[in-house]
Amino acid sequence: MTKIQFSKYQGTGNDFILIDNRDGSFDGDDNHLISAMCHRRFGVGADGLMLLESSESYSFTMRYFNSDGGEATMCGNGGRCLAAFAVHRGVVAENEYFSFDAVDGVHEALVNGEMVSLKMINVAGYEEKEEGLFLDTGSPHFIKFVDNPELIDVFNEGSFWRNHDVFAPGGTNVNFVGKPVGGEVSMRTFERGVEDETWSCGTGAVASAIATYIRSGEGNCYDMKVPGGKLTVSFDVVNTGGFENVWLKGPARHVFEGSIDAKVFL
Repeated sequence: MTKIQFSKYQGTGNDFILIDNRDGSFDGDDNHLISAMCHRRFGVGADGLMLLESSESYSFTMRYFNSDGGEATMCGNGGRCLAAFAVHRGVVAENEYFSFDAVDGVHEALVNGEMVSLKMINVAGYEEKEEGLFLDTGSPHFIKFVDNPELIDVFNEGSFWRNHDVFAPGGTNVNFVGKPVGGEVSMRTFERGVEDETWSCGTGAVASAIATYIRSGEGNCYDMKVPGGKLTVSFDVVNTGGFENVWLKGPARHVFEGSIDAKVFL
């Protein structure tokens, strides 16, 4: 395989290379190729790459790779973009609920125009760590509450916490979260695997919304303001201290179609 057909999508500024790999022609084990395609100067440029693959039990299977080329944990915005991609490819129908398989389990989705709702996994609980909260929402997230996320040096502060010994050996994503104002919460994200700030993070928005509830004891639906726009997170609180019926909603937009010769990355 030399010529690679791909689509570029973005969800509130979180951008992805999407490939229809139902025929299995793209090698998901080629970390160098994936990293090269995601490079913003020498490749297409993206926060990550996703493969839409066949599934025996569900509408499709999602495989997600960070921009460093490594296969990664769940990506909420990626899942929303892949759901939109599946509609555009005719794999599933618009305005109808469907299910797909991902690394953290089965997800339900609904695509209505550019708005995509994605049901996330249940969240069993949380840990208090380093004056913040640590949650697993399909990917690990460390939530640091700050007065004003806009003033945070996300790269340096995020790098520090992402590599902190308390999160060894895998490290963590880091979210800097402000106080809720009228149901809206500002957040910024340092994403592992990208090793930099991303303009949005779906699993991080879920973790930040739930953490906001844990700290405030109020609300089960928040508008999460990120550098790339807004996401809505809703959930049900259960008596055991966990969270169920967790939904992430926001825009997912097709940017362009393209093809690239894999030989340029040899």
